[in-house]
Amino acid sequence: MKPRFVYFILALLTIVLGIASRKIEGIPLFVGDILYAVLVYFGFRWLFLKSKILWQIGLPLLFCFLIEIQQLSTSAKLVAIRETTLWHYVLGQGFLWSDLLCYTMGIGLAYAVDQFWIKQKVS
Repeated sequence: MKPRFVYFILALLTIVLGIASRKIEGIPLFVGDILYAVLVYFGFRWLFLKSKILWQIGLPLLFCFLIEIQQLSTSAKLVAIRETTLWHYVLGQGFLWSDLLCYTMGIGLAYAVDQFWIKQKVS
């Protein structure tokens, strides 16, 4: 199986798991934040298949951090965008320091899966 296809499927699966984590009672909210970072990681891997480790980890982490930081903005237009269903999932709502930790954990988890499982199985 081609790596780009694997990353695409993993991204889709992560979207389903992320949405389910918000809909199923009893799953802590931070699980969705971790899965968000996993999705971003696999999305960037799909886009930049042959990137070096700094880009594999750094770009998704920077993206997640910037998304979280933009939540500090109270611009009326940005708030209105965040209130729509799709953009609420993408941009989130309300800055939390703990989300930065969740994003770091999610990207670390995705990188570990990538290095120790995907690279072993997909050539």
